Amino acid sequence: MKLSTRSRYGVRFMLDLALHAAKGPVQLGAVARRQGIGVKYLEQIASRLKKADFIISVRGPKGGHLLSRPPEEITVAEVVTLLEGGLKLAGCSNGDGECDRWERCVTRVIWAEAAQAFLEKLEAINLKDLMDRVACVGSPEECDEAEDHKP
Repeated sequence: MKLSTRSRYGVRFMLDLALHAAKGPVQLGAVARRQGIGVKYLEQIASRLKKADFIISVRGPKGGHLLSRPPEEITVAEVVTLLEGGLKLAGCSNGDGECDRWERCVTRVIWAEAAQAFLEKLEAINLKDLMDRVACVGSPEECDEAEDHKP
């Protein structure tokens, strides 16, 4: 299974918002620069996250985006499931009629169980957990910011 860039970038975007929340609303341009993501693509991701009430937008010169809930209340699974449109390893694993062998296929059970295990792992990780894992790998300013978020 390969996650889309939308999911990977979405989790990085949410983590960036969490890491910089103390400074107020975070502008997309700043996230784009820090994360190496195109602003237009980030706008599309932000739009989906906003519609699902994961983030809120603040207008004005000091506007930007904020998490709608505390980082410990947002799991990676929620973000990935939203941005992927659900999680399944094979189209047949949910019985949506994509395969005419569904009723007699033994392997579909494996795909469903593997997807469930993957989802459970992502449900066990929230944005606060990721914040706690942040390592200093950037500029001195980023290192100072990362140190502020370590337990």
